[in-house]
Amino acid sequence: MEAHSEGPVLAQRSIVDLVDIVAALPEAERERFDRLFRVVSTVGELDPPAHMNRWIERYFGSVEAVLRQKVVKVTNRLTLEETLFNDIRARRPLEARIPAELADEIAKTAPDPFCEPELNTPADPFGRIRGEHTITASNIAKYDGLHGVVIFDEHDPLAFTEALVVDAVRVAKRWFEAAHQIDPSAVYPFFMWNCLWKSGASIPHGHAQVSLTRGAHYGKVENTRRATLVYREEYGTEYFDDLFLAHQSLGLAAEVGSVRVMANLVPLKEKEVVLTAKAVDDDLVRVAYQALRCLVERLNVVSFNLVIWMPPLVETDEDWSGMPVVVRLVDRGDPLNRTSDFGAMELYAASVVSSDPFRVAEVLWEDLDLR
Repeated sequence: MEAHSEGPVLAQRSIVDLVDIVAALPEAERERFDRLFRVVSTVGELDPPAHMNRWIERYFGSVEAVLRQKVVKVTNRLTLEETLFNDIRARRPLEARIPAELADEIAKTAPDPFCEPELNTPADPFGRIRGEHTITASNIAKYDGLHGVVIFDEHDPLAFTEALVVDAVRVAKRWFEAAHQIDPSAVYPFFMWNCLWKSGASIPHGHAQVSLTRGAHYGKVENTRRATLVYREEYGTEYFDDLFLAHQSLGLAAEVGSVRVMANLVPLKEKEVVLTAKAVDDDLVRVAYQALRCLVERLNVVSFNLVIWMPPLVETDEDWSGMPVVVRLVDRGDPLNRTSDFGAMELYAASVVSSDPFRVAEVLWEDLDLR
């Protein structure tokens, strides 16, 4: 796929028209899509009183826009990840606006404990791992027995550079090895980066977190690994290969060197992007940085979650042959807005998402080098 080749096609597509888009695919591509995804379309209707007209026009453009609302539910048949898209929300253009007052709010949080980590944070039993732009600390309120923090030199969590992100992941890999040395039974690594308050970050200062668990990988990683085995047994092909091809057939996936990038069809929340690769190397991290920088600079993402799912550090009894390294990054909304982006639906039913994956892909393919 060449850069911009999907641009005109994507511009004419919307997630709420997914049933028709899939129906127009060649038979083999449609069959692949259908064994991975289920798409259900419905229409919600309402009858507002005339007293509401001015308010509706202010927020939705016209009264007619809300009278009949098309809703599309997309379900991953293997993992049961599920997302609901509303016509009103999905057809809105994606904004590129960062709150002007956010920089002031971030500046007010300095100094914090992470500004002088060697004085104000504990070390792990094996000490600290130092990189060119980052240093580790032991997390004082642990998720797991081995749980650390990779602290960025830069206080502003949105001022990250490619060099800083590459260094943070390199340091994380060294931390995993050091942690494994003191507990050989801990072999399942997990990298997470929560940026600003909406994402769950208690300290605004730029930082990522690392954990190494034992017994089995974390539940959502393990669930996906098991899904790959079920899929291979049933269809004789690899789940992640077909997942990429299904997205690619819609214009929602592309390869950047050895890294596969997808605008997720079943995003957990807004503007989710998924990357897969064979290893956690600098190439993967650089593409992840480029995708994240695109979301920040072009799509108004200021608070986000990024995770890296990695295979065990050593051989285990489980079959990991179908699991690539997976990077998932997702927008968590305006950190200055008090409204939570997660509610009961997301926690216990299905994700409700405003951003259209086709609009996310449009912007991604403009910014990423797809040669």
